[in-house]
Formats: sequence, structure tokens, C-alpha cells
Amino acid sequence: MAKAFVTGATGFIGSHLVDELLKKNYEIKCLVRKNSSTKWLKDKPVEFIEGDLFTKDVLEKALTDVDYVYHVGGVTFAKRKEEFRRGNVEATKSLLEAALKFNPGLKKFVHVSSQAAVGPSFDGKPIDETRDYFPLTAYGRSKVEAEKIVKSYFDKLNATILRPPAVYGPRDYAIYEYFKSMSRGLQPLIGFDNKLVSLIHGVDLVKGFILAGESDISSSNIYFISSEKFYNWRDVGAMTQRLLGRKTLRVVVPHFAVKTTAFFSQVFGFFSSKPTVLNIEKSRELTQRYWICSIEKAQRELGFKEGFTLEEGFKDTIDWYRKEGWIK
Repeated sequence: MAKAFVTGATGFIGSHLVDELLKKNYEIKCLVRKNSSTKWLKDKPVEFIEGDLFTKDVLEKALTDVDYVYHVGGVTFAKRKEEFRRGNVEATKSLLEAALKFNPGLKKFVHVSSQAAVGPSFDGKPIDETRDYFPLTAYGRSKVEAEKIVKSYFDKLNATILRPPAVYGPRDYAIYEYFKSMSRGLQPLIGFDNKLVSLIHGVDLVKGFILAGESDISSSNIYFISSEKFYNWRDVGAMTQRLLGRKTLRVVVPHFAVKTTAFFSQVFGFFSSKPTVLNIEKSRELTQRYWICSIEKAQRELGFKEGFTLEEGFKDTIDWYRKEGWIK
């Protein structure tokens, strides 16, 4: 029976990964911080490893006798760039060092990065794995540093790097805000231009993770795990409106308004203990026209394909939100 250690297992993507690994009869160890909610892992046959990625005893217990490491955990929002560095760069380095020390024969170290590391397409053509780094945010820059550290271990460990785009699905809190707004009758659009985005359901994404983990060819490689198609937010809005069964008012927010709001959000954010979701850097991401990537390499080498169409995936997500009482 295969054994895996999963970081970020208590979160949206990590918990779906645990579910899919359990379906394949994996034995699973999950890293859990003291303040982490384990509601998505409740009553599931997994071993909790309490602690962090900087404690030797915790890492030794987590890494001993496992076949695979899925490093999903990280920091997506922070007030200071140092927090991104510690959570995404130093934590990854610590985990890699420990893997080499305690389990050098590891079958695969799967590092989950982000399209934010390489940035958007600037010419309307989907970016691929040959694209250079063009991060727009401190988060993106921290993911670049983490990727470079993983690459430095390509000659020491069997490791692969995966880059998701925007992800949606049950348990998600980020794109949930879009569904919540639509359910209340407002369809938000940023800018008057036609923006295209790659979108993938969380379950399809983690199935791609497992394909990469179990593949021999994936070692020392990078893959985008994403949707085959690209989606226009106006079309997505019309589809969401139909699935929700209600009319919505389309509200277009000009780019200058997004950037102005982001400026004041960042200023007032200095007085808050929690990081702001919208800041000046984030507004640069939101106003880009093309967040699209190619999955040709993952299709060719890993045999990856989506199980959900966007309409099926959105219906699954809306049904779940309604069942949980997140939207009406």
C-alpha cells in the first residue's frame, strides 16, 4: 500500500487531494497546525502530524516510510513579504532538506506552485512551461523562489513542480465570493475588455497532482494542471446566472476604480491585524487580460484530462454551496 505525506491537507485543495488518495487506498499523513480546522478531514482514516515544517522531530515523523510527498501548503495572503518568504520559500527548503535526510529514496516530491509565479499571458497566447518568470505580486515572487529551490534538488530527489491557475469547487473560499455575489443578484466584471481565464475544478486538479506523483516521466519536470479551454467572464456570468436560476445585474468596475480601491484598502490594511485581500499588487493581477495557460505537456506526458466541463463543475459547486448554506 502506497503512503503519502500531505501538507496543506486541511485546506480546500489539500483536502480534496486527501479524498482522492484515499480512493486509491493510500495511507496518508497530514500536517496539521495547532490552530488548523480539520473539518474537511473529520472521521477520515488519516494520521495527523501536529506541528510545522521547521521542527526536526515533526518532519522526521512525517517523512519516515512514505512514498510520496505532496507539498500543497503555503501562504496565499500576508501583510508583509517576509511572511510569504517564510511560508512559501523557507518552509519548502526545510521540507526538501528533511526529505533528503530522512527519506532520500522517496518516489516523488510533488511541489504545488502557482501560475502566479510566471504571471499572465501578455499577448493572448496561452503560456507554457518554457515561459520565463514574470510574477506581479510578492506572493508570486515567493513562489518563484520556492520553485528555484525545488529545481536545485532535481539532481538529489525525484521531484516535480505543478502550476495550477484559478481553482474553484466545493470548500473553496476565494472564488466563492464570486458565487455569493451572483447569488445576490450582482454580476461583477473588472474592466470593459474581454478577459480570458483558465479555470479548473479542485477535484480535477488534484487528480492531476496524483498523475504527476505516480508518473516516472514527471521527475525534474514542470507542468501546468489546468483547463483545456479558456473562459470569458461574461460567458461565465451568463452560465452562472442560468445555473443559479436567477437574473443578475452586470456591474462593470473600471480598472482605475479597482486600482483606487486597492490603494485605500492597502492603506487602511496597515491598521488591521489581518492581511487585506485586495491591495495594489493584487489589483495588477486582477486587471490583466489573459490568465491562460497550456496543458499540452500534461496531456501528452501524464495523460491528464478534465473530468468536469465548466458547466458541470459550476453546478457541482453551486449545489455544494447551497447544501452547506453558503448561498441560497
